Amino acid sequence: MFRAPLRSLSTTARKSLKIGLIPADGIGREVIPAARAAIEALGSDIPKPEFVNLLAGWETFTKTGVALPQETVDILRSDCDCALFGSVSSPSTKVTGYSSPIVALRKELDLYANIRPVLSVAPEAGQKAAVDLIVVRENTECLYVKQEVQTETATGKEARATRQLTIIHKSNVLSITDGLFRETVRGVPSLPSVNGKYDSVTINEQLVDSAVYSVFDVMVAPNLYGDILSDAAAALVGSLGLVPSINAGDNFVMGEPVHGSAPDIAGQGISNPLASIRSAALMLRHLGYTKGADRMDAAVDQVIREGTTLTPDLNGKSSTAEVLDAVLKRM
Repeated sequence: MFRAPLRSLSTTARKSLKIGLIPADGIGREVIPAARAAIEALGSDIPKPEFVNLLAGWETFTKTGVALPQETVDILRSDCDCALFGSVSSPSTKVTGYSSPIVALRKELDLYANIRPVLSVAPEAGQKAAVDLIVVRENTECLYVKQEVQTETATGKEARATRQLTIIHKSNVLSITDGLFRETVRGVPSLPSVNGKYDSVTINEQLVDSAVYSVFDVMVAPNLYGDILSDAAAALVGSLGLVPSINAGDNFVMGEPVHGSAPDIAGQGISNPLASIRSAALMLRHLGYTKGADRMDAAVDQVIREGTTLTPDLNGKSSTAEVLDAVLKRM
């Protein structure tokens, strides 16, 4: 049982917003505290934030033999309204007993959609961004989580778009699984419960190997393809350190910067906190706290636009703390 209905959070009189923090490994321990500081700076734009520090990750596994403690899952379900996840340093070779905690969390909390907006910053405030796309990545099935299963259910889950939606698949090779994904997405507008609300959405499709050469408004993809495409799309805006995401389900939402644990720079104080701050904003916006989310995004955009306080991944010389301070001053 979850703490509260997700969609009611911003419409009910709440005294607090309880947020689980899971820094996990590597630079997650540097960027999640930055996101926390940005949330705390919002003041009355959101209910008073309360933070719960939780364990997960490779280091947790090396110490306890468990990468995702059951206590973490239970607290997220029963005590938290939402969460922020940092990054995980999963080994590239098989380790007996280890399984990725972020993959497990997505399944445990049924966070079936990973929503990854890739947005550039226009030279002037108010101008149209050169890059403005969204990858909606299936989050709890597909090859990435080591399963390929076809099931029949009475109801399905949907991805919504307001402009143009492009289905990313490889059904010319994977005709059963990718074919089912393609047919399911195309079938959503004709479901009896939809009542024409997607009639204005144009549905196209693209093979995954050719999709990397194109830019679409909204792409919906199985897990593996969505992961690759959104990481590649980060190059269009300058760095993985700028790209946020949320893991969303019907009852819970968890912000997560797209970048990994970056062990090569962990502990040096030069990790880019902007993706985690944007992920926190995306999480708050999903909960309905639009004003606070807009303040965070506007401050991040201003820091990027000015270009004087940036981390090395953006060809800057500033530290994590300096970039965070610049964002806070502009909030």
